[in-house]
Amino acid sequence: MIKYLGSKRRLVQTIACLASGCGASTAVDLFTGTTRVAQELKRQGAFVTAVDTATYSEVLAQCYISADSSALDHGELEEAIAELNALPGRRGYFTEVFCERSRYLQPHNGARVDAIRDAIEERHRGSWLYPIVLTSLLEAADRVDSTTGLQMAYLKQWAPRSFLPLSLRVPELLAGPGRSVRADARDAAASLGPVDFAYLDPPYNQHRYFTNYHVWETLIRWDAPAHYGVACKRADSRSAATRSEFNSRQTMPAALAEVVRTIDATVVVVSCNDESWLGRDDLVNICARRGHVELLEFDSRRYVGAQIGIHDPAGHKVGRVSHLRNVERLAVCGPKAEVLGAIEAWRRRARNCDEAPPFAGSREPSGSGAPANGRLGGR
Repeated sequence: MIKYLGSKRRLVQTIACLASGCGASTAVDLFTGTTRVAQELKRQGAFVTAVDTATYSEVLAQCYISADSSALDHGELEEAIAELNALPGRRGYFTEVFCERSRYLQPHNGARVDAIRDAIEERHRGSWLYPIVLTSLLEAADRVDSTTGLQMAYLKQWAPRSFLPLSLRVPELLAGPGRSVRADARDAAASLGPVDFAYLDPPYNQHRYFTNYHVWETLIRWDAPAHYGVACKRADSRSAATRSEFNSRQTMPAALAEVVRTIDATVVVVSCNDESWLGRDDLVNICARRGHVELLEFDSRRYVGAQIGIHDPAGHKVGRVSHLRNVERLAVCGPKAEVLGAIEAWRRRARNCDEAPPFAGSREPSGSGAPANGRLGGR
């Protein structure tokens, strides 16, 4: 799986266990990112709708969530990947901007990206293969990049993996149907229709994924945008149209509260951590409007950039990282019986697998929060 800030790699099994514990057969992953959680929900049999505003997230969801492995021609897919892998490199926009002006990939791999991406557009645009081979290219580029997982900056010295040759692989597709939707979470929450389980992992600080992963956005759009700065960020990242209310301290709590209120789901799980603008009590109070709330908390290591430390433009280490651990929070809310059933399923799994978290807590809201509809069992 590709490197991604905020990835729920350590919590994905817990989230999936909560979904199965409440008997969910339909689910929404509303800020899907790389689709890691959506994939696990699909893997355990749910019909999943993966939602995000990013173009690269839409393509990843079309590959891993919408595509049904059991209904595809795998021979045709393998042949397409082999043909793309055989192409010689050809220097173009990607090489110039992301390998010479900046240093995300080495030029020899940038030229491969240019040649393969052009061929995908010419040969596969409009076909069922398009999002799958695009995903293969994005993942291949991620395996040989020279970053810590963010594209707001690159390493001063080439990462060892960047010397490896870029090579496409057939993605590990999943059987079963699903749906990919590119939309703002607030719009989607009000229009997707009823589901059993919804997972919300919203942005919760000023850093935008549109700029954090601008190289991927350009790789998928293939629009050769104007750019600025040492990182060669897309010029349109300066536009208000690419900004979200979830990236503002003033508007983020209200935006999240709106989504939690309007999503038509029986059980809702909301995640954030202790670096969020949303405090523990704030999170519980927002979720309490849906009924019963259980709050799980987990100790977690911070992202790799924090482990490396802070460096000046010359590459010298400066300053001191304030902390290396986070508290990751999952608020589970909805009708009490369904929420407690989901929590008990997770506790059984944790005991059986010896996976109890370093600490966990639960809290029931006071007052008379309006419960969600008690719907289970699908559409």
